[in-house]
Amino acid sequence: MTLHWPDEAATAAFAARLAQLPGTAAAFIALHGDLGAGKTTLVRHLLRALGVQGRIKSPTYAVVEPHRVDAREPALDAWHFDFYRFDDPREWEDAGLRDLFASPGLKLAEWPAKAGALLPVPDLDIAIAPRDDDSRDATVTARSALGRTLLQGLAP
Repeated sequence: MTLHWPDEAATAAFAARLAQLPGTAAAFIALHGDLGAGKTTLVRHLLRALGVQGRIKSPTYAVVEPHRVDAREPALDAWHFDFYRFDDPREWEDAGLRDLFASPGLKLAEWPAKAGALLPVPDLDIAIAPRDDDSRDATVTARSALGRTLLQGLAP
């Protein structure tokens, strides 16, 4: 599915739709795009729509930022990964990332190609490409049964 987001409000609306779909809280979503494409902006809107309170910062230097929404029933655990600075597969084991990906909850990964084969297959791939007019094109691709269900729920 290819979408056009003319402005940040359209990105927020997409994130709100995704947040409402059953299964999103258990998905692994891989985000692709150049620096400044809007990956972190999409993550922030999605986490806000899911009920995350407080500051949502980019995990560029920390590799992962955990989030928890206790107000949901059941509570939601979400992890926002940024593998941009990821250079050594040993970092994966040292940081306990295998355990995080094996646990329940939402996983959002920017720059997943930097982690290569260490990552499981994502449920959804979202590739964001900015246009010259500051709008964005987003290509959403399902890679699993859950991803196909989510994609069907996102269809206009």
